[in-house]
Amino acid sequence: MEPTHLFELVIAMFLAIIALHYAAHRLGLPPSVALLTGGALLAFVPGLPAISVDPELVLVIFLPPLLMDGAWAIALARLRRHMIGIASLAIGAVLFTCAVVAVVAHLIFPSLPWAACAALGAIVAPPDAVSARAVLERVRLPRRLQILLEGESLLNDATGLVLFRFAVAAAATGAFSAGEAVGSFLVLALGGAVVGVVVGTAWVKFIRRLGDEYLIIAATVLLGWISYLLGELLHVSGVIATVTTGLIASWHQHTVFSAATRMRGTSFWTVMIFLMEASVFTLIGLSLRDVVERGGGLTTVIATMGLPMLAILVTLVVARFAWVFASDLVIRFCAALGMTRAQPLGAGGATVLSWAGVRGVITLALALSLPEGFPGRDFILATSFAVILGTVLVQGTTLRRVIAWARLAPETERARLTMSQAEAAMAQVQLGIVQNLAYDAEGTLIHPQLLERYQRRATAIVDYAERTEHYVPVLHAHFDVVLEAVASGRRELIRLHRAGDIDDETLDELERDLDLEELSAISAKA
Repeated sequence: MEPTHLFELVIAMFLAIIALHYAAHRLGLPPSVALLTGGALLAFVPGLPAISVDPELVLVIFLPPLLMDGAWAIALARLRRHMIGIASLAIGAVLFTCAVVAVVAHLIFPSLPWAACAALGAIVAPPDAVSARAVLERVRLPRRLQILLEGESLLNDATGLVLFRFAVAAAATGAFSAGEAVGSFLVLALGGAVVGVVVGTAWVKFIRRLGDEYLIIAATVLLGWISYLLGELLHVSGVIATVTTGLIASWHQHTVFSAATRMRGTSFWTVMIFLMEASVFTLIGLSLRDVVERGGGLTTVIATMGLPMLAILVTLVVARFAWVFASDLVIRFCAALGMTRAQPLGAGGATVLSWAGVRGVITLALALSLPEGFPGRDFILATSFAVILGTVLVQGTTLRRVIAWARLAPETERARLTMSQAEAAMAQVQLGIVQNLAYDAEGTLIHPQLLERYQRRATAIVDYAERTEHYVPVLHAHFDVVLEAVASGRRELIRLHRAGDIDDETLDELERDLDLEELSAISAKA
């Protein structure tokens, strides 16, 4: 394919993404479902060239920024608090699922080598960070379940990648050492964490010396790729390196970013991640054609592999349920003996956690990276795609109903201060600073209006924090008036510009002020 035609295809894909996302919004479907289905249908459009996905390129392009985004957004305090549970899912559940899938695959196809069965298990075992985010963004979960799913999806890729590499090596050499595998995993994980700490710390120091906000945004956008590529170059886990870097950058961004940098950077990053996530699901759908052609056509694939693929998919779901419910029973038993203060999830929480294990880009990339001539390669490819389709289309569309059925217990994790109380604390500190600076060296009041404004603001915020329910209707009505005033001001500003009474520079400056006032009002109202 010529480069210009490839570029045209990319632009067409982005247009399709917008159309499919809009259709999903109108139909009330998860966007991932619409994108995956739309990509699969587009793959068979007559005249459209076959899309061949390079798995290594897919991982390098999409995985680092998406992992970085997940690490950037995750609550670090909750991540530390629930690290044991996350490790149980990211390591224990992946190992258990890999083993169960390998056993079932070998029972179905006794002639398939154990190494190939293990490779299949490693490919389909880890739930995907991109798919998890796409599903979770449309549902509301208790914070504990949310952090368990987010933390698992960030860290389990490393487990799956290590298992996959050892399975492929065992298939090639006929030798496997469990001790060597464990040692290799520890080296990869610890080495990746060290690389992440180094890159993240260097980024913080570097950003403090950059004065230009656009340079800061550009350096931050490249951060995930730098960490991932450096980790892979040093033969450690690029996934762990990227996640560690993202956690460090997220912790320090509040002190190294200016307000303008944060607003502009967040806007750019949000659009970029949206396009990347959508592109991943569309590419997965487009790759269906290549998978089907390898299997001899859709009819042949369904006839010869349909039942085995369904068996693997069911095994995958059952294995996750078994691990999550068994872990919850262990927690319940330990809590009864006073060995832990952790509370069990309960049947509802465990069901939701089990049902939310959606597969995606990692599964596809690992399957496509299998070397030619690998035992059972066509079956593994078809099964991997069936697992992605099944988990996204079935679990992704029904998760909201499962959550409603589960009737999850009310949120138990509470911060010490509410948002209103935190705002009141900030207002008191700000008032103290203004009171100190409102007088000159001789004690003369030189900023009376400013002092009065901050005194009035602090009093109002403290009163609001103490009687929030009373003030909510008044607050909403107040900011509705502010938003109407902003809209009328914008109409007048545009009229003045259209009439030639003000120039473009004046329009831009005053429009920015109105935009900030509007965003502030919307935020306060929410």
